[in-house]
Amino acid sequence: MKKALTALVFTGLLSASAAQAASFDCAKAVNADEKAVCASRSLSDKDVEMATKYQFLRGLFAMGARGAMQDRQQSWLEQRKLCGSDANCLSQSYKTRIAELDDIYQRIDKPL
Repeated sequence: MKKALTALVFTGLLSASAAQAASFDCAKAVNADEKAVCASRSLSDKDVEMATKYQFLRGLFAMGARGAMQDRQQSWLEQRKLCGSDANCLSQSYKTRIAELDDIYQRIDKPL
């Protein structure tokens, strides 16, 4: 399962590298945080990694837990927005969220 997650993230990062784009449509970026992510290769890569992990994990849970994950993601997006165009703040925000998603994955009861 860990190999599947790693492969999925790697594929997502390759896609981002080829397009040099975030996990969202940069042409529709309105807020300062979105524009900063689109303007930075490093932040864009972190965005794709986070979004890939989030989508993967979201698909593993039933509707109740999935709804809670979606609520937490929306809350995180609102927190990210507070960073504005501050690249250091955005980078730390992604680092924290990715660690949260990794922790969720680690706590999943996995078969041998």
